[in-house]
Amino acid sequence: MVRRTEPGRPVAGPTEFASRVLDVAESIPPGRVMSYGDISEYVGEGGPRQVGRVMSLWGGGVPWWRVVHSDGSFLTGSEREALRHYRSEGTPLRIGTDGKPSKLDMRKARWAGDAAADEPDGRTERTPRRISS
Repeated sequence: MVRRTEPGRPVAGPTEFASRVLDVAESIPPGRVMSYGDISEYVGEGGPRQVGRVMSLWGGGVPWWRVVHSDGSFLTGSEREALRHYRSEGTPLRIGTDGKPSKLDMRKARWAGDAAADEPDGRTERTPRRISS
């Protein structure tokens, strides 16, 4: 458990849950993404908000742009940097009516968390396997 000296200010490093979230984020292949909820289901603990909290505190050292909102919308405040990563990695994007990328194509970009289950073209439409408690 993380010790706190002031409300909201962690003193120690990541908890075991946070370490598992970061491990999953680090394992997402280039060009693929998982939503906050996908990761919480994959690790079998917490929820999207808890995963988001982990990413906000300790996610700078992992490919944070691969952990996204379930609707594929870009992360507020990091849109440009994330878009650069998405383009360089070939992450499937949806194009808006203005001809610019508007969000991620979650149907094509979502990673199930199991490389063996990926289809030959490197894509899968499955969501992460659920881990029962």
